[in-house]
Amino acid sequence: MAPSAPLIRPWSKQVVDARPTCGPPPELCPPGVTAKPSSNTTSLNLTGNPKTAGTYSFTGQVTGCGGTRSKVSYKIVIQATANHVVDLRWNPSPTTSVVGYNVYRGPDGVTWKKINPSLIGSSLYSDSNVADKTTYYYSATAVDVNGRESVKTPAVKAVVP
Repeated sequence: MAPSAPLIRPWSKQVVDARPTCGPPPELCPPGVTAKPSSNTTSLNLTGNPKTAGTYSFTGQVTGCGGTRSKVSYKIVIQATANHVVDLRWNPSPTTSVVGYNVYRGPDGVTWKKINPSLIGSSLYSDSNVADKTTYYYSATAVDVNGRESVKTPAVKAVVP
């Protein structure tokens, strides 16, 4: 797992089969952000450069073939100044029983706190909850179908300017 250089980027979120509270109508979206549903309603892209800071919430809903519904709520916090983001990428586990990954962050490469709220399904993770002029260490683990977690990868260092 090797972090790339911290970067600043515009806000973007893709929601699968969403019926969000953030548009349409567009007045429900953060200023500067537009909601564009796909023609087959399997996805909705929220993109843009927000004009004001604020907290916005929306809910995505998926309806299965049998009529079963599943909802997921998201809260997006838009800050007035640009965030730094540490993008992490690691080699995926070759083990076929791996169902996801956990990412850990710490101040010293010894003390760790898991930073993902649920399993990550790919070998990519963006940490946007970082402070200026701070050094972080990251490590990842693989989790199998039985919930067993592997040992942590060697720590990598990321310095946020």
